Amino acid sequence: MTLTLLDWLIIILYLAGCMFAGLWMRRYVRNVEEFAIAGREMDVNLGIASLAATELGLVTIMYTAQLGFEKGLAGASVGVLMALAFWVVGRTGFIIGPLRNAGVMTIPELFEKRFNVRVRWLAGLFVVLGGLLNMGIFLRLGGEFLVWATGMPPSWLEWVMTILLGLVLLYTALGGMLSVLVTDYLQFLVMGVGIVITTVLVLINVGGFDLVTSLQAAWQGQSGMKLNAHPFNPFHGSSLGWGYLLWMLLLQVAAATTWQTVISRVLAAKDAATAKSMFRRTSFYFVGRFLLPGLWGAAAFVYFAQQGGLPEGTTSLTAMPQYLGTLLPVGIIGLVIAAMLAAEMSTDSGYLLTWATVIYNDLISPCLRQPLSPRGRLLLTRLLVLGIGIFLLFYGLWYELPGNAWDYLAVTGNIYLASVFSLLVGGLYWPRANAYGAYAALIMGAIGPITFLFIGKKYAIPPEVAGAAAFGLAAVGMIAGSLLTSRPATKN
Repeated sequence: MTLTLLDWLIIILYLAGCMFAGLWMRRYVRNVEEFAIAGREMDVNLGIASLAATELGLVTIMYTAQLGFEKGLAGASVGVLMALAFWVVGRTGFIIGPLRNAGVMTIPELFEKRFNVRVRWLAGLFVVLGGLLNMGIFLRLGGEFLVWATGMPPSWLEWVMTILLGLVLLYTALGGMLSVLVTDYLQFLVMGVGIVITTVLVLINVGGFDLVTSLQAAWQGQSGMKLNAHPFNPFHGSSLGWGYLLWMLLLQVAAATTWQTVISRVLAAKDAATAKSMFRRTSFYFVGRFLLPGLWGAAAFVYFAQQGGLPEGTTSLTAMPQYLGTLLPVGIIGLVIAAMLAAEMSTDSGYLLTWATVIYNDLISPCLRQPLSPRGRLLLTRLLVLGIGIFLLFYGLWYELPGNAWDYLAVTGNIYLASVFSLLVGGLYWPRANAYGAYAALIMGAIGPITFLFIGKKYAIPPEVAGAAAFGLAAVGMIAGSLLTSRPATKN
């Protein structure tokens, strides 16, 4: 174990403070709207902290560091595209403006107003499917970080995952979005401190700009390990490439306007202007979201190259936490572990609440002949949070990734991003869009990602092919399905 008593005290004090703040907010939750979207009273500053904290989880640290280890600093180009997408959407109000003004709790709810209740239900199903598969690896990757960074036995991983999930479930199920927002704010502050301190120590360790020279030498085969991708040019054929980056640009625009955990902050905002300001002011954060952990991954590559190669059992995914475990001094590693736990908890809590809300609001509620009482709706949503947690615990233990972590997350998200993005664009901006086009877009948009998940590893399907195909097929489905039908489907 690399953690000392001081490190454990820092971690325990943080967890205790976070749990107290989260549970304290339970007293203010009286109905599902307050539980799911905080009564639509979120201001800009709290929205920025919540959005940044939720979208920078420990899983984010792991996959961005893996990109840095495999692609060098070129891997951060994905973050640049993400920042650009959020700024443009925040500047124009594309999709998020009319979506917030619609007064809905979830995206699928809008589709009942625009198309019919069956489209709402089917869209909700795809949102939940993509979201749960996407979140399925969060606990595994978080556990990998803690095991390799602290030196704890690998057999502890499942127990670490279970305890961490239990803490998150407790305050999320009781306090809902109010607890998530408050703990997100605390976690945002802790993460910021931990990430900055770690980055400074990493840069000192690799000699600052000497990292550039070392990566160049590794690319040219002049170090202990060969870097197989150009470390600075993401357009190079050995790196990400033009096709991959174009898919990423489209994916980031869709994620900024369609990803339900992001949109839940839009729907919880006071008004559309607040949501747009939140997007613009958070956009720059996403560059650092990829750049700083990516730099840690690149530094880990240089470190192990100087050691003559990776130790047995170490992979591109676990190299970064193992490197930090050897680099960070007593006290600092406790603070960094607390920051990483903050990242994990903020992401898990936001995602659990989001998918539970969609299941209740768009899958169960439309099927009920009589609506539940306010107390019954709140109880059911809390039980759904717990049920999702149990599913994620078991799914995260056995699923084998068909490639690197970022590609898996991007493709599983694409199960609904491509199709729901097409529905939103068509429903909000194209008068001729109808329910038949919506059905076709939903089904056709999921074909590429689901194919990748089942046979992508066996037949080496590139993730950008599966991802781009999803957007193309969804758009064709929406346009052809709407134009080929003689009249819009009637609402139920």
